[in-house]
Amino acid sequence: MRVLLVDDQALFREALATLLEVRPEIEVVGEAGDGAEALERSAAIRPDVVLMDLHMPVLDGIAATKRLRVEQPGVRVLALTTFDDDEDVFAALRAGAVGYLLKDVSSDRLVEALLAAARGESVLQPSVAAKVVARFATLPDDAGPRPQPLVVPLSDRELDVLRRLAEGDSNREIAAALFLAEGTVKNHVTNVLAKLGARDRTQAALRGRALGLI
Repeated sequence: MRVLLVDDQALFREALATLLEVRPEIEVVGEAGDGAEALERSAAIRPDVVLMDLHMPVLDGIAATKRLRVEQPGVRVLALTTFDDDEDVFAALRAGAVGYLLKDVSSDRLVEALLAAARGESVLQPSVAAKVVARFATLPDDAGPRPQPLVVPLSDRELDVLRRLAEGDSNREIAAALFLAEGTVKNHVTNVLAKLGARDRTQAALRGRALGLI
């Protein structure tokens, strides 16, 4: 895995490169001392992961991460910094970083995080993960309906039919309850089964519940 190191402290970059280069799964392909240089180096060498400090001159790590996300979307950014205050954490994650680690992380944990970041997985320091969980806990419950996790979403009427299926209603009972023709209900049931990838009404109801549709 190809890694670009970005930090304004040359001694830290050198130590980090020495630490990582002994690992057979890691290849350090370049270094940069600020965000602007990181953009140039990344465009030239196309690393898999950029290990990004946040507080740097010229262009800070958060601004550089935002631009990388737009200009080089295939490159993953893993923040590696000294501070875990809320402002830095959420700014980095909003900018597009796939992970956030502190500089006191162990070498084994850092390598694991780099490999996970290359796969597109999120990697968070435990203290940072706690902040993220706490922030989500404060979000209001009435944020609106969630998008359906289906390739082809169910229509409002198909959702009505699915709810009745889950209650065990027959086509005739559904037609009476929804003021529809029985043939129309049959068509809706066929569409519901197809969209949910269900072989029968029971499986459709189970999948609908599992997906949070009913």
